Amino acid sequence: METCPLCGGEFKKGLRACPHCGSDENTGWSDKTYLDGIDLGDDVDYDELVKDEFPGRSTAPAKLRWTTIAGIVVLFFFLAALLKIFL
Repeated sequence: METCPLCGGEFKKGLRACPHCGSDENTGWSDKTYLDGIDLGDDVDYDELVKDEFPGRSTAPAKLRWTTIAGIVVLFFFLAALLKIFL
């Protein structure tokens, strides 16, 4: 592990830039991080994020699809058990 001379963050040896502050040897260890100004917040609503990033898409169809498949599998095993009991 190496330590960034600017921010003191640790990173794996061989990286070209500090993942914490964005500084590297070629630019003279920049004071500005590539993450400055990004505010993601702590409470991100995934469904809202998908709606904003991909208009017209939703996570609901995928959830419905998996629920349907799971229901069919459960029904299949239930019917197979009934057939085994009565035959």
